[in-house]
Amino acid sequence: METVQTWGEALLSSLNNLWLKIVAFVPELLSALVVLVVGLILASLLSKLVYELLKLTKIDVLIDKTGLPKAMKKYGMKFSFSGLIAGVVKWFIIVAVLIVIADILNIPQITRFLESIVLYIPNVLVAIVILAIGLIVGNAAYKVTNSSMQAAKIGKHQSHTIAGVAKWALVIFALLAALTQLNIASELIQILFTGIVVMFALAGGLAFGLGGKEHATKWLDAMHKHKK
Repeated sequence: METVQTWGEALLSSLNNLWLKIVAFVPELLSALVVLVVGLILASLLSKLVYELLKLTKIDVLIDKTGLPKAMKKYGMKFSFSGLIAGVVKWFIIVAVLIVIADILNIPQITRFLESIVLYIPNVLVAIVILAIGLIVGNAAYKVTNSSMQAAKIGKHQSHTIAGVAKWALVIFALLAALTQLNIASELIQILFTGIVVMFALAGGLAFGLGGKEHATKWLDAMHKHKK
């Protein structure tokens, strides 16, 4: 009988402790649910606000001129720079809210994981902005270079080729800068960047050397005659 009574007391004590833990956990759970609901509403409202503000800047119009949205549409994907930034802002707030909830529920492992994500999101935003600027500047460089080449009476095909090289050089540079911002294969990107710079330097040197050979010869002959 004493053994049964001892086991019964142990069971009641365990159930009582479990009940006390549940009662203590309920306020934390309710607080977490309130924070989640408020956070989701706030994330939705702020993302819409950011979207509308970016729409007012007409940046989507500039991005459309690069041809990227049309190219992505061919593969069944819709691209909107304003929508992309608004989405990143929304998820930034959601992850921040989840960090608060993890703190309320006292789950440090999840807190540390989510904090690492939050710290990485600004890098994503900066990388997106760098790539967008690269596309806009590259498109502008294409138009300016193409117009200049045609004004200089250079063939249409050659003008498009040179303008295309100028455009994609800037786009590739922006892409490499964006990948560096994301800490993706930084060492490899530095090697590629160095190689691209050397390639353009050699190409420019050869083009200048071959194209200016006759002018350089005339200039040297004139200098030689002047000395005599």
